Amino acid sequence: MGRQIKGLLYFFGSDLRYSLMVFWTILLAILLVSLLFSFFLASLDDGEVFFGFSLTGPMYVYCAIVGFLTVKDSVPFMIKMGATRKNLFAATGIFFLLLSLAMALAATILQELVMLLMNATGIGIFSFFHPSYFLEDTWYTRILIDTAIMFFFFAVLFMIGLLFYKYGLAGGGGFLGALLVVCLLGIAQGWFVDFVVDVFTGIDLGFFYKLLGIGVVIYGVSFAFLRKITTVKVR
Repeated sequence: MGRQIKGLLYFFGSDLRYSLMVFWTILLAILLVSLLFSFFLASLDDGEVFFGFSLTGPMYVYCAIVGFLTVKDSVPFMIKMGATRKNLFAATGIFFLLLSLAMALAATILQELVMLLMNATGIGIFSFFHPSYFLEDTWYTRILIDTAIMFFFFAVLFMIGLLFYKYGLAGGGGFLGALLVVCLLGIAQGWFVDFVVDVFTGIDLGFFYKLLGIGVVIYGVSFAFLRKITTVKVR
């Protein structure tokens, strides 16, 4: 069991290595252009300007896409290779959590290095956008927040991917359609807006611990769909 999980983790890492390299190359290139642009703006003395950049937004989107595509690209292949559903479930969850933590660490280190450069050059017009700015902005809170949000997106989109794979477009689309109807009814009746306002006005660091826990629960529920999955995709 342990050897198979290690093999699955190695497969996931090897399978995503190219896409991770492309993702970070593009993200770093955009960051470099943003830094050069901020240097240019800082050299102009025609008023105060501010330039911001977000590492987290693209990372959250990337994790959501990977979570969804894992079902289509990796799960059937690993089942064909002889992986048990339990080992596949355990390895996928561990990989999602490790990847979330690794990307959170990488983003935090990169942000710290860039801000050291900005402080050394005396340029104060560049900053990073991050949810931690609404709370206590430390390296610890940034890592916790990013890990929680990314794992949550992994879990939710993995679950949705399983629904589409197992029940086809009708099942997955029906679930998303029902969810949309509930949200629209909530907006019309006012309780959905109140719920969103209550969540964001009362947000604190404990919220992200809960979000991580919710992600774990959602991922745990996904085993009910994964344990009977076949290599034949329903269309």
